[in-house]
Amino acid sequence: MNYDFPDNFWWGTATSATQSEGHKSGDGKGENIWDYASHHFNQRFHNGVTADDTSTFYQNYREDIQLAKNIGLNSFRTSISWSRLIPDGDGEINPQAVDFYNSVINELHDQGIEPFINLYHFDMPMALQEKGGFENREVVDAFARYAEICFDLFGDRVRYWFTFNEPLIPAEAGYLHPRHYPYVTNFRRAAQVLHHIVLAHCKAVAAWRRMNLPGKIGIIMDVIPVYPRSDSPEDLHAAEMADLFYTRSINEPILLGRYPDELIALLKEHDQLPQSLPGDCELIASTKIDLLGINYYRPRRVKARETLLEEPHGFVPERFFEEYIMPGRRMNTSRGIEIYPAALYDIAMVVKERYGNLPWFVSENGIGISDEEQFMVNGQVQDDYRIEFLQEHLSYLHKAMADGSNCLGYQMWTFIDCWSWQNAYKNRYGFYRLDLETQQRSLKKSGLWFRSVIENNGFERA
Repeated sequence: MNYDFPDNFWWGTATSATQSEGHKSGDGKGENIWDYASHHFNQRFHNGVTADDTSTFYQNYREDIQLAKNIGLNSFRTSISWSRLIPDGDGEINPQAVDFYNSVINELHDQGIEPFINLYHFDMPMALQEKGGFENREVVDAFARYAEICFDLFGDRVRYWFTFNEPLIPAEAGYLHPRHYPYVTNFRRAAQVLHHIVLAHCKAVAAWRRMNLPGKIGIIMDVIPVYPRSDSPEDLHAAEMADLFYTRSINEPILLGRYPDELIALLKEHDQLPQSLPGDCELIASTKIDLLGINYYRPRRVKARETLLEEPHGFVPERFFEEYIMPGRRMNTSRGIEIYPAALYDIAMVVKERYGNLPWFVSENGIGISDEEQFMVNGQVQDDYRIEFLQEHLSYLHKAMADGSNCLGYQMWTFIDCWSWQNAYKNRYGFYRLDLETQQRSLKKSGLWFRSVIENNGFERA
């Protein structure tokens, strides 16, 4: 079967500043929470690899962008490092960072690649984290200032802006299920962080609109469909609760302009509501985005609770549901997560039916595999598993578009193997292999396949 995509479809890749840039002595960059945590909580990081040792994009951006051009990418998503641009988060601008990001943006344009620029990808400046990070309402205003500085410096050449990548994650992973610094487990604090992130997003969008810049502004989010174990009332309720806490809690204020009534009632009942100020709800209601990016890696499957849940740190959403391990599910054993391409179709239908068929694109999708060296033949990784993964997901995306989904593009995670938060380089995701010893980049078989897809604006699959 032929899978043909529209003209001007965005074919690209995604990465982030912290995961790709690395450090260079004298670059003026301030410390962020990953720089701090990877040194002070080094045992949490795979093989102790710190955020210093990422993929050297800071030094090699020209050559790397040429590699992007070599496989035909027409779009490239990355982020600006808040702590590189404003080392203490709310003070002086680092001129070396301005030069760097100007050069990156200009080089992308020179190579015919559209820059998609994200403002926040989990990397709070440490100076602001010491003031409470997004728990502190002052940091909301610091973010709005940072956003306005970015728009002023780069907005004449960046047409696609995104305020946050997966805005639920800093709240959930930093303050509820402690995988990110500051490694807190406290639901009310997590809820406060999430509310302030929503406000920070709204204020950044307002700043962009005031400046009357060309282009579009949006956000990168998860819109994960939740699958219940069965159609029993108990399992269906469990799925509704998982969806309420981990999807609707952030998607509805951003995409519909209000928090779900059921969530507000539930948090009141359990004394978990965050603090808000007069005008917050009006600001949220008045904020609209132009473009939605969606990251998808795995489905969420749940069932009614069957085991006693201990809550040593107080309230957690999992009191209402638990994970369902579906028999026969297909797994990526490197990461321990399910592979379920059909969910991409379901996500597209959720956007169409629940969120007004907003223009959107796949902003991340990919497969991380460990020990890819075992698949090397004559110096090239023969990653047929990645080609199969892409074919399957793109096939379901194609079906969704045929059924009316307003999808504009697909960006894979990632371009060159990059450092992943706590896993460092355990699992590899890139079209280009990174040799950690030499920093040499080499094209994998999947990169050749993707180049063919871009050249043909589609692919054939039996």
